[in-house]
Amino acid sequence: MDDLRPTDPARVGGHRLLGRLGAGGMGVVYLGRTDAGALAAVKVILPELAEDEDFRTRFRREAEAARRVDSPWAVRVTDAETESERPWLATEFVPGPTLSDVVARRGPLPVRSVAVLGRLLSRALAAVHGAGLVHRDVKPGNVLLTADGPRLIDFGIARAADATALTATGLVVGTPGFLPPEQASGNTAGSAGDVFSLGCLLAYAATGRPPFGSGAVDALLYRTLHDEPDLDGIEEPWLRALLQRCLAKEPAERPEAAALDGLITEDVPAGERADWLPEDIVRIIADRSAALLALPGIDATVAEEPGPPEPAPGRRRFLLLTAGGAVALGAGAFAALRIGADGTDGNSDGAPGGRRWIIGVHADLTGPQSAAGRAQERGVRLAVDRFNALDDRPFRLAVKVLDDAGDPTRSAQVAEQFAGDPEVAAVIGPTSDVTAAAALSRYDEATLPVLTVSALQIAFPHRANASFFQAGPSYASLSIPIVNRLLLRPEVERLGILVDRAGGQAAYQAGYATNLMTPNLTTGTTHPRVVPAGTSVFDPVVADLLSHRSDAVFYAGDATGASRVARILADLSYTGPRMAQHTVMGPEFLKQAGAAADGWEFIAPFTDASAPAAATFAAAHSKRFGAAPAAWSAEAYDVAGLVARELAALADGAAKSTKPSAGPSGAPRPTRPQLTAAIAASRYEGVSRSYAFDEERQQLVGQDAHLYRVKDGRLDYLGPAPKPKS
Repeated sequence: MDDLRPTDPARVGGHRLLGRLGAGGMGVVYLGRTDAGALAAVKVILPELAEDEDFRTRFRREAEAARRVDSPWAVRVTDAETESERPWLATEFVPGPTLSDVVARRGPLPVRSVAVLGRLLSRALAAVHGAGLVHRDVKPGNVLLTADGPRLIDFGIARAADATALTATGLVVGTPGFLPPEQASGNTAGSAGDVFSLGCLLAYAATGRPPFGSGAVDALLYRTLHDEPDLDGIEEPWLRALLQRCLAKEPAERPEAAALDGLITEDVPAGERADWLPEDIVRIIADRSAALLALPGIDATVAEEPGPPEPAPGRRRFLLLTAGGAVALGAGAFAALRIGADGTDGNSDGAPGGRRWIIGVHADLTGPQSAAGRAQERGVRLAVDRFNALDDRPFRLAVKVLDDAGDPTRSAQVAEQFAGDPEVAAVIGPTSDVTAAAALSRYDEATLPVLTVSALQIAFPHRANASFFQAGPSYASLSIPIVNRLLLRPEVERLGILVDRAGGQAAYQAGYATNLMTPNLTTGTTHPRVVPAGTSVFDPVVADLLSHRSDAVFYAGDATGASRVARILADLSYTGPRMAQHTVMGPEFLKQAGAAADGWEFIAPFTDASAPAAATFAAAHSKRFGAAPAAWSAEAYDVAGLVARELAALADGAAKSTKPSAGPSGAPRPTRPQLTAAIAASRYEGVSRSYAFDEERQQLVGQDAHLYRVKDGRLDYLGPAPKPKS
């Protein structure tokens, strides 16, 4: 919950307002307390909508209908005023966490929890539909978890009955990734659309990821319309079959919400027993409920002289503070605090004595991307060594390393520990897209600057405090040098694009963006093909690419698929340009493809030790670790150096201040929001590239990349990726 703003009302109807729960396109939601002491979520409509008579009429009609929704699993409307200057509606307040919060923190739910969730939410939707409403925004963020079951919130209020999924300006009504195909294509969604969205929600709860992926809105809408849902990891036949029925493209093929109750046979909780949820989630619910004891009382507030503005804490930060402070983690929870290559532990302090800050390294050190994680750890350690060797440094830097093993649940736990350590100024990482997505919520609530060089998906969910920086070019940005390299040559007119879904979202986004950018950047054309994950016979699809006169081939997928395609093209004596996504680079592809790998190229977001700009860095790395730097090490070195420079500048300014803020070590302590703002405004020349971030999403500006080619069974670095001459 955030503090009230000066422009917010003190009371609405019979409710004293205590804080902001959230805001959206229709209005602001406040936490209110009645004079009798009952808590309520009070939704106040925006002024511009309140002036629209058609909107008022719809709001009045739907508020009346919402009062008729009678289900213990949908929040109850307690009061409303549809004729006031600012119409408002109040519902009972449920202190539980959202489903999205829980899954982001601890990963997928057990099968029984998913079954109970599905059965009770189907009952809630049946009640909503019975009242003449269509929810239109069934998503994890609109489901609250309590000990006795879930609660569906925000059902259909202030949504026009005849609203389409896409307005004339392209604004999505609903949440991409959870809305049905009919809504994604611009048509009106009925009650069957809510069933589709419920299927998406249950798949998310069961797997920890949306069934149509994440990323740019247009890509999400396209996949919703044309792709089969990703249900990998759901082994129970009955659950998989049920979700497939709910996610049918045709509305008439989906079961009604009322019918779902009979299709799910799992027993529901009795009373307030929390046995339908794992113990760790029950603890989260208990923390949230305990936080209510610290809410402001019913009587008058105290006026204070205004002081310097401070960022409002996020909702979880507020709850942690009011529930009794920091969360204690068991000593065995983080086997990740590891021994460094230099024999010190993961909390190495650099030079002895003096004041210090900590740079955290959130990395996969023992999982599927452990090579990248270890390389990034070494890069950060080198940057810290360099800073601590300066004579005029205002403080020491230390390195604290935590391993998430590539697991989203552990990633959320790592973020929790870093966010709770007041000496951690910034974090480098996480290593992968999935672990970054799992950690972002906690980092953002703490306004802790996080810079990732290797989590490259097109878009991550927007966060209020904007402390997450994507310090590497996204898969979409990399498509520009890919297209430039393959099509800006006279012999290439058509690019064959093979997207292998075995490569996950990284492959899909790279292939989609390359297909999209080709006609925008060149006069060439494309012939795209997509194959499902698990494809082992590529001969027909490769033959199809060549039969459509593909002068060059781009493969987006995994190393196994790339090696099969390479061998097929070699057998066909194909000599045109061949390129694979950078995720394929490595020993696995070289070994499996054998001689057929020669000539294949890669556009990569990381530099090589042989690059002239990396010479000094590479020499220092070899001296420190006894080996040349691996991929991603230079990039981690760069962003750690950027953090150190901005932190030193802020510390120098704080030291000159008349009222410095002293941290635990006694040093002037810039705040995390100050460091976030400094990084956002910075420009930094690194070993691998220039670093600057756009204002809207803190993504890296530019598409600088590096070109590699296989020659004689090994990867050769050719230099920076080529750019058009004009």
